Amino acid sequence: MANTEGNKLWGGRFVGDTDPIMEKFNASITFDQRMWDADIRGSKAYVKALEKAKLVTTEEMNRILHGMDQISEEWSKGAFVIKPGDEDIHTANERRLKELIGAPAGKLHTGRSRNDQVATDMRLWLRDAILTLRENAQQLITTMVERAAAEIDILFPGYTHMQRAQPIRWSHWILSHAVALSRDVDRLQEMKKRVNVLPLGSGAIAGTPLDIDRQLLQTGMKQELAFDDMSLNSMDATGQRDFVVEFLFWASLCLTHLSKMAEDLMLYSTKEFSFITLSDAYSLGRN
Repeated sequence: MANTEGNKLWGGRFVGDTDPIMEKFNASITFDQRMWDADIRGSKAYVKALEKAKLVTTEEMNRILHGMDQISEEWSKGAFVIKPGDEDIHTANERRLKELIGAPAGKLHTGRSRNDQVATDMRLWLRDAILTLRENAQQLITTMVERAAAEIDILFPGYTHMQRAQPIRWSHWILSHAVALSRDVDRLQEMKKRVNVLPLGSGAIAGTPLDIDRQLLQTGMKQELAFDDMSLNSMDATGQRDFVVEFLFWASLCLTHLSKMAEDLMLYSTKEFSFITLSDAYSLGRN
């Protein structure tokens, strides 16, 4: 069988073809393509470190940077074409880079492993997502505080165990959920410190023998990376996904808070309660 595995980022020791069923099963491009910008930023930063270490020429670096800018523009415009061999976003971007600039594209992986590349992309993408989520949560909290102030004179029953307990202000109910969301914002901010740690330069598991300046990658690449800290151990940096699990817990808790508020609103809108009326713009006729 012809050797096609050499074109894969991980396929150096493979000599046979991958079964098409296995190719389809293993592909993650359908969902990890959302990391296209993080992958490009990581590669642009890394090629600058390669140039500083004299592992690529300045001309090669500039060609790679220009090619990455072209790929970024294609993704931004929705013009990037995913091909059957693009098993993930990293393969897709590097395949396209090779099409655009030729042989210099192959030097982008000098001293860089798929392992530290993936870990870096995940951290960059999640860091950006945390900022977006924090802004959205803060906007919701602001809106809730404004509504509470405007409707402070409205009184209605407070419930415990679905039984009427004490009269409360409607604003008190609103702010009870705003406070829960404020804790979610605090957790996001605390979590960001553990996400914003540079793993790039860790190689596969044991670092790299090449003169890659990790300090430059961490603090000298403000436009691309700008990490607050760097990983202390290369095996841990490429192997751990604590920050992903921590974020998933945060997402579950935040959605629990939002679900609790939504459940109250649905109950309060029923004929049995008739406290509020939900706009038709945000209502559906089925579960």
